[in-house]
Amino acid sequence: MSVGQAFLGLLESGPRHGYDLKKTYDDRFGHARPLHYGQVYATLSRLLKDGLVELDGVEPGGGPERKRYAVTSAGVTDVEKWLGSAEKPEPYLQNTLYTKVVLAVLTGRPAAGLLDVQRAEHLRLMRELTQRKITGDLAEQLICDHALFHLEADLRWLELTAARLDDLAKVVRP
Repeated sequence: MSVGQAFLGLLESGPRHGYDLKKTYDDRFGHARPLHYGQVYATLSRLLKDGLVELDGVEPGGGPERKRYAVTSAGVTDVEKWLGSAEKPEPYLQNTLYTKVVLAVLTGRPAAGLLDVQRAEHLRLMRELTQRKITGDLAEQLICDHALFHLEADLRWLELTAARLDDLAKVVRP
């Protein structure tokens, strides 16, 4: 996800300080990966330089000055364009798990055991997400559903791969 575009969208509701943007972003989008403050201010600096946000005010504080940012009309246009464009589907043709399976087969290690361990980890995470979904609001339910559907697809791949390990060994080990 583009943090910059998310900030622009969040700023459409009104000017905010960097701290407020980080908190809102983390609450809505960053459960697994909260933003670092350095990333927040680097992103805001880039958006300011690109003319997508502007300073709406500066307030003195106990520490550094607190800058309040507002989205510009160019920023609104940018986020509208971003929201209206399709994201490139990510087929993950050669992810780490695939690499581990092939290397296990190539080196004579038990690939079936690797798949079992991975299956157990997927199921553990699915249980955790299901619990989050039960206790979460609609936004939380939607993000959990997205992750659960991807994990279900991974589980199907794990099952199919386990069934094909002998055939894979014939292909990768001449």
